[in-house]
Amino acid sequence: MTAVVGATMAAGSSAAAAPRGIGTADIERLNARFAEVIARDHRHGGRLSIETQAAALADEALALQQAGSASQRIRAALFGCAASFTSSAMWAAIDGRRFDAARCHHERAANLAAMSGDGAIQFRIWSHAGSLYRHMGRPGDALAANDVARSLPIARRDPMFASLGHARHAAIHGLTGDTNAVRRCIGRAQEALGRADPDANRPFWLAAHYDQAELESLALAAYLSLGRHEDAEAHAHRSLALLRPHMQRSRAITQARLARAQLGQGDVEPAVATATAVPIGLSAHPRVAGMLDRFGAALHALAPGSGHAQAWDQYTRDTRRTAV
Repeated sequence: MTAVVGATMAAGSSAAAAPRGIGTADIERLNARFAEVIARDHRHGGRLSIETQAAALADEALALQQAGSASQRIRAALFGCAASFTSSAMWAAIDGRRFDAARCHHERAANLAAMSGDGAIQFRIWSHAGSLYRHMGRPGDALAANDVARSLPIARRDPMFASLGHARHAAIHGLTGDTNAVRRCIGRAQEALGRADPDANRPFWLAAHYDQAELESLALAAYLSLGRHEDAEAHAHRSLALLRPHMQRSRAITQARLARAQLGQGDVEPAVATATAVPIGLSAHPRVAGMLDRFGAALHALAPGSGHAQAWDQYTRDTRRTAV
């Protein structure tokens, strides 16, 4: 009896100590959380809470590597999940103008993506890096980072990835003042998007974000940087007409850019109307707020003391009061 009891206790102890198996269900659960982060970003974007949540979920994915047994495929998928969450933390930091934090997230995300072997998430991370340096006003670094994304095999296999790479290259070239490069990249982006199979199975972060509306938005950013305000306005109107309902942050950014394009043509009244149409809840978004501040400065330079300038000042006072 003693021997049997001892053997039974030993078996029970061994079972309790055995790590649990990590499988497809865990990956699906993490992917569902990733989809939630993406949806929240499209509604709000830039918030520190989104960055913090995404970074914590990356840690959760990595913790599973240590907590249980898994196949090589599942372990690679866990690294891919961690890289995906970290890339969202990176984007939230970029969108919130927290550039030092974004660079830290990029370094970690790139390492995790390399361990995952997932070409799609590697593309997202390096494409985000190009956007990071573009927003920092460093076009040389932005072009180099975006070239890493564009040179990945997935960008050669799938025209949708290629199109996004070209469109973001156009926005970067806008900072360099190279009109011909902007036109060339937009043309390549449009051609590649036309070849892309709309029914192909792609990561939901790409399917939820990139389409004709986003291509128009990046073209808008490029032409606005070039000071070609009429071209910028045309792309803005096309983007607004095509934007899907869930792209609330993108709509606010496009409206702010449209207002600047209209003002650049001397159309003060429609420009003020466009700027004041930005939803109050999104006017405090770091990127949108910066655009609206620059719009106000340009408005006062163009029409100082005018009724339109006074109306804008009253709007900004009311907006800030409401935000508080």
